[in-house]
Amino acid sequence: MKISIIGSGNVGWHLGIAFENHHHPICEVFSRNIAKAEKLSEMLYKAEAKTDLDFSESEAELFILSVADDAMEDVCSKLILPENAILAHTSGSKSLEDLQKLMLIYHDLPVKCAVFYPLMTFSANKALDLRNVPFCIEAIDDETEQILVDIAQEMSNTVYLLSSEERKVLHVAAVFACNFTNHLLALSKSITDNENLEFDLLKPIISETFKKALKAEDPADVQTGPAIRNDKTIINRHLDYLKDDTRLLEIYEVLTESIQNKP
Repeated sequence: MKISIIGSGNVGWHLGIAFENHHHPICEVFSRNIAKAEKLSEMLYKAEAKTDLDFSESEAELFILSVADDAMEDVCSKLILPENAILAHTSGSKSLEDLQKLMLIYHDLPVKCAVFYPLMTFSANKALDLRNVPFCIEAIDDETEQILVDIAQEMSNTVYLLSSEERKVLHVAAVFACNFTNHLLALSKSITDNENLEFDLLKPIISETFKKALKAEDPADVQTGPAIRNDKTIINRHLDYLKDDTRLLEIYEVLTESIQNKP
């Protein structure tokens, strides 16, 4: 199937290359920044870099909408697609209905709306094996759904049919598991840096923590530390150390209480 990529960020970058690796040629790559569109196009076989959203003459049958959630309406308001094209967004939080409403408002010809959401954190210039990435699929009709499932199964070992509500819940959970966890690691490094200690000293315990959590049926079953033991002496000692940094102090208190009160 011929595909065009709307958006040249990390998700569009990885998907564009993956599609072509599985014999789905990319016809066009759109970005407001022509340099970004050209950079991705150069990685592909014969893709055209575009800064306009007129795809009316495109040979693509599937258009992957991989833009920031806040930019989706603006892009859709200018988007011109061939009749009966498939338009699939890659957002974890935007619903299928959100996309359908936008296309009804701004597009004259019928478009088959869908969701093609890879549940993964993507980074620029970092190779990623998509076989291990879950893909969440939702579509306006069974035929479109099956097309997207078939493409996803070519790239990944894990493909799910999920409703917009289920995908929203997963996205919230992913923010806790991924984004918040990484932020806590960054805060941990700031603590060691402030005392001229090596953050590398913490990497073995971080690694072991993740290994145990991923093996456990419930990560709560392998929770350790002063909060779960209700070791008030150590907790108070930590709070005393953090008293001059109200932000870290508050985070420590909130997480300690959360651990102790988890059902």
